[in-house]
Amino acid sequence: MTVLAATATKDPERVAALPWFRDILRAEFIKLASVRSTFWTLATVVLSNTILAALAAVFLASRLQGEQAAKDPVRLSLLGLHISQLAIVVLGVLVVTGEYSSGLIRATLAAVPQRRTVLAAKTLAFTATALVVGVTASFAAYAAFQAFLSGTATAMKLSLGDPGVLRAVVGGGLYLTVLGLLGLGLGAALRSSAGGIAATLGLLMVPTILLSMLPQNWQTTIGPYIPMQAGDAIYSLNAEAGSLSTWNGLGVFSLYAALALTAGFWVIRRRDA
Repeated sequence: MTVLAATATKDPERVAALPWFRDILRAEFIKLASVRSTFWTLATVVLSNTILAALAAVFLASRLQGEQAAKDPVRLSLLGLHISQLAIVVLGVLVVTGEYSSGLIRATLAAVPQRRTVLAAKTLAFTATALVVGVTASFAAYAAFQAFLSGTATAMKLSLGDPGVLRAVVGGGLYLTVLGLLGLGLGAALRSSAGGIAATLGLLMVPTILLSMLPQNWQTTIGPYIPMQAGDAIYSLNAEAGSLSTWNGLGVFSLYAALALTAGFWVIRRRDA
């Protein structure tokens, strides 16, 4: 009876001593900002999208004519997403695996024994950062593309007020954010920087390659739901025949990220640091 009473009084004190979630979240923001590679990675995302959009306007736009030119100027301006996605994947994975490789995770979990709370704070800190940078990169790319278009490329001249343009540009930022969360989840599940990066990029590339080997009717049925095509639908101005709409694409792509995060939360709860 005495033991039970002591245990009952001890648990509330222990719970009360645990840091508030906002303090944990603030600590994760500080950790993310204090790493020099974070700045350079995020700068790479913005600059690569902006520069590639300007180059696309100068060298590619003039080669497209008529219906081909007007098909999806926004997606053309965001072609840099498939380059900058590597940077956002690396950052998403390293948010978790960086602490495992340095051993800092032991100190973190000693301060905050609630492991899932730690991962939730990391996820929220990364989501906010990636969303701001991703949307900024998309708007910068769109602006650069429009600014560098020649006067003859009138079919590609768009404003943010035109139907679907703002949605597609914001969709570019959402694509990068969800992709980064996919990397974060796989990084947490695998606890390996190389493994997390390889698994994320493999999930993007391998299904696309395998799909090309299947019969055409299979490609039409399965294709829209593989990660790469579902992700591309998020920032497309005009959905291609047979592809998912913007919001359906976001839903499917987010499902992949949710499954990866679920695996990450399960592993961090079950395995020792």
